Amino acid sequence: MRVVDHHLVGDNVRIVNTPNVGGRFADGALDTLVMHFTAGSSVTSSVRHMCKKSAKASAHLVIGRDGSIFQLAPFNIITWHAGHSSWNGRQGLNNYSLGIELDNAGELTDNGNGRYLSWFNRAYTEDEVYYGQHRNRHEPSFWHTYTEVQIEKTFEVCQLLCDIYRLKQILGHEEIAPGRKLDPGPAFPLDRMREQLLTDYRRSEDADKPLFTEPALALSNPAMVRASKLNIRTGPGVEFALAGEPLLKGSIVKPLNEQDGWTEVEYTMKGWVSSQYISELG
Repeated sequence: MRVVDHHLVGDNVRIVNTPNVGGRFADGALDTLVMHFTAGSSVTSSVRHMCKKSAKASAHLVIGRDGSIFQLAPFNIITWHAGHSSWNGRQGLNNYSLGIELDNAGELTDNGNGRYLSWFNRAYTEDEVYYGQHRNRHEPSFWHTYTEVQIEKTFEVCQLLCDIYRLKQILGHEEIAPGRKLDPGPAFPLDRMREQLLTDYRRSEDADKPLFTEPALALSNPAMVRASKLNIRTGPGVEFALAGEPLLKGSIVKPLNEQDGWTEVEYTMKGWVSSQYISELG
């Protein structure tokens, strides 16, 4: 999966344009992901709803329970997913964030007969229900589960977006609009997502999108890694997969090729790194 012209490209990705959008993000404004559940009956019904002008709501992506993905707006365009919201003194998170909606019915009600009802009166069985305490409440309640493939696809997409757009935080709608919103709720591993996508080497000084262009390396000379940890990828760009564990500061690599601010190097393997984080020895 990759991003081309601010659109997601990959298997099982569909582009469906919503009219419910604002203008472009201001330069440097986009730095956040906001996670939601749709509280809808299906991914298609939620997409249809957010593509109606009367809904006055939208998001960048809607991810289905089968891992299917619908993109409703380019990633450089503001969508209407956060509503009245604030975080750390900043108001109106639509202007700073990408909105990711997950197909999920939300909070459920126990009907006492082994069934759990959504607000739209669909019944779910026990194997589709999570019992847990919401971060903004004191007592546990019942919630629609997310599927394994849905969570895996969400993590994959959000990692890609964090890498490409250098996003600094992942928030739940419940955190930026407490008392008004409950999504994505306790059934979604929001804290694990933050830990996995934001606190490892992808968020350190080796966040490997080039910030400036280094002078060309002499490909015949060895070079040293200057970042504390440096991602090594299968191709020259953040859209390419990681090729293995990051290279550590002080590692000596052999430059092989250069392309658009990236250098193919040989260490114990071959792969591409951002040229700004290596320098010639001597």
